Amino acid sequence: MISGIGLDITELDRIEEMDNKSDKFRNRILTNGEQHYYQTLSGYRRIEFLAGRFAAKEAYSKALGTGIGPECSFQDIEILPDAKGAPILYFKGSLVDGFVSITHTKTVAAAQVILQKVEHF
Repeated sequence: MISGIGLDITELDRIEEMDNKSDKFRNRILTNGEQHYYQTLSGYRRIEFLAGRFAAKEAYSKALGTGIGPECSFQDIEILPDAKGAPILYFKGSLVDGFVSITHTKTVAAAQVILQKVEHF
């Protein structure tokens, strides 16, 4: 059963501008594991990754119903690639029962999160 759906879209140039000013925005958005992965990327792929993670974390907080805040911070949410590169979603260190999809074009990054709740009969 679906327990939540979240969607977010963000402009790549806005993310690039914030990332170029300082690493403050990046450090607020990315966990240590995500930052490690970010460092393996080069050029504009870094901006796509950062924007995609920002959009996915916003989408997750919407699906959860809390928004970003005290109950759900950017650092509480981690999205790392599996062996095939698909994003896997974790919240406060636990695997999330749901799905995340991240995409981007030349100008925007978007993400959708669908959360599941298992019903026991």
